[in-house]
Amino acid sequence: MRKNTKYKLITGSVLLLASSCGFATENGGGMYPNGSENYLAAAVPPPGVYLQGFASSYHADELHDNSGNKIPVDFKVDANAFAPRLIWVTPQTVLGGNLVFHAIAPLVNLKVSVNGASQTKSGLGDMLFGTAIAYHASDKLHYVVGVDVNTPTGEYDKNNLANIGRNYWNVEPLIGVSYVQQSGINGDLKVMYDYNWKNKDTNYKSGQELHADYALGWGLGNGWVVGVGGYIYRQTTDDKGPAAPENGNRGQAFAIGPSIKYDNGKGFFVTAKWQKESGVENRAKGSEFKVKLSIPF
Repeated sequence: MRKNTKYKLITGSVLLLASSCGFATENGGGMYPNGSENYLAAAVPPPGVYLQGFASSYHADELHDNSGNKIPVDFKVDANAFAPRLIWVTPQTVLGGNLVFHAIAPLVNLKVSVNGASQTKSGLGDMLFGTAIAYHASDKLHYVVGVDVNTPTGEYDKNNLANIGRNYWNVEPLIGVSYVQQSGINGDLKVMYDYNWKNKDTNYKSGQELHADYALGWGLGNGWVVGVGGYIYRQTTDDKGPAAPENGNRGQAFAIGPSIKYDNGKGFFVTAKWQKESGVENRAKGSEFKVKLSIPF
């Protein structure tokens, strides 16, 4: 790999907390905060207005290249985020399911350090707007299909070491399924596919991405579920642009860790998990603690 290409890979990956916090990179990253969903990913509540919150704390101190090897660079990322989410489940039915609208406004604090240089940024990240159709096949089985649009609202400067915005649009079709019961097996899967627009400031176009959040646990019968959760990520097409690496810079990663849920049966629930990344290529490798909270109005 050419020297300047490798440097671009490093600096791009430095901002790669997008792979887990979804707010900053081109090379090998993704706009979606991988692993954010947990239990009840597709179990949409009855018609009404709901407020959710996603909190995360991500730390990484390794960068991995196209072969999965650690890049010898003094590197560290600490990213903390809180993303309030407003959900409107309408009484309107479309194709037999409830029509749903939602919006997310992530608030981000990011610190990046590379070879003695560091930068910290805080503020509003890239906002998300989406719509979906929610189905309830039974009292246990639920699924949802939809599409999200990520907008370039976060602060971005191509000369920054740290950015909390990506500076391009993204469209993300999705499908999710949840199997929920008080006692016994609980399982969730949310699969997404990302189409990325070009960054007009760098003329760089990130490749398309396939990724999924998952959770598998056991209901204890008292509102608690215990198990594991994480995500799977694979970039499916090459990055393009004058600064794109010759290898296409396709990223991949897998994460898993312990996961729990508490549900009071009245619309309030909270999930928490810790996930550690492995099998990483062209991305930062780290670990993350995530909490998801849902409150009915």
